Amino acid sequence: MTNTLQISKTPVSNLGPHHFVSMLLSVIFITWTVSAAASGFITEDFLLSDTDKEKRVGEAYYRADQQWMVYQAEVADENPFYQIYLKNLTNGKVQQVSPGVGKTTCSWIHPSEDKVLFSSTHDDPEAKAKMTAELESRKSGERKSYAWDYDEHYDIYETDLEGNKIKNLTNVLGYDAEASWSPDGKYIAFASNRRAYIEQLTEEEAALFKKDPSSMIDIYIMNADGSNVKRLTHTTRYDGGPFFSPDGKRIVWRRFSPSGREAEVFTMNIDGSDQKQITRLTALSWAPFYHPSNKYIIFSTNIHGHRNFELYMVDVDGRHEPVRVTDKEGFDGLPVFTPDGNYLTWTSDRVPAKKGHLFHGKWNHEKAMKSLSLKK
Repeated sequence: MTNTLQISKTPVSNLGPHHFVSMLLSVIFITWTVSAAASGFITEDFLLSDTDKEKRVGEAYYRADQQWMVYQAEVADENPFYQIYLKNLTNGKVQQVSPGVGKTTCSWIHPSEDKVLFSSTHDDPEAKAKMTAELESRKSGERKSYAWDYDEHYDIYETDLEGNKIKNLTNVLGYDAEASWSPDGKYIAFASNRRAYIEQLTEEEAALFKKDPSSMIDIYIMNADGSNVKRLTHTTRYDGGPFFSPDGKRIVWRRFSPSGREAEVFTMNIDGSDQKQITRLTALSWAPFYHPSNKYIIFSTNIHGHRNFELYMVDVDGRHEPVRVTDKEGFDGLPVFTPDGNYLTWTSDRVPAKKGHLFHGKWNHEKAMKSLSLKK
């Protein structure tokens, strides 16, 4: 990593049709130049976040036409939690689409319609009080270990591209989040621990939930309008982070071990059948995402050390050993391919402030296929 800020100056005359999105992004953003991964799967990589405005950023996803990118970021001083932002990749305009109150996470953009999906606690009566408490905690200098918040007021919402017409799709007490639309836009897969709030738990389940609210989180699927909700996994371990395969026939997700110190990548049919374990690294492997070719899955794992998360990839059937993609100390995670499969965007703390920001680079699909011993 160098210490100089610069604007990318890729000549337009050298850009083919698949370089279009990369060209737009490199022109729009001030970039922090980084060296390509030693493995060579990612090249022309650069910092995508605006570090002058965005304190921390993560989880970027693209619409099918690659004209829009949605992501979460902490920007405003009055709210210490993430809000959801939509970027028009044609003109560079950024629009906040979440209400600005409470916590938000896990956004997604509809493959064809002008709609954004995200989870939020803005309807929680205590949302503003929780914001104030977090700000006061930061001012006091209190340092807390990182822990995800399974706030029972998280619901899944959809909105238009201007952040208007916000509609609650779940409206049930419990953590409803980690949602994504299917490629045809007909279904939404998501994670939820709602059964801990609306069903009668056994004494053992109740004790486990009190100790760990993530223990009751399962994968669900519902129609795009929020109807016909169906539970797909049935464990007392955290099943989360579901994404549809490019053909819409399967779902990839990660399942935590009972201790919570390990996780593995799984796939299943969208009706919950044929559940397959894809990785067996006995590490914390999570945030899996399909390549648009439907040949392999990229994910993040700390197999090289508790705090050192690296990107790896594995074939969709888990027949071959996973292959390492990144090799930087710190956090590399939440990877997502552009819909054409030619670029990768991921979250990394490889910046001086050591906080999560978005990185973007050209992806070498041919090398990935060869490294995994796959045929076209």
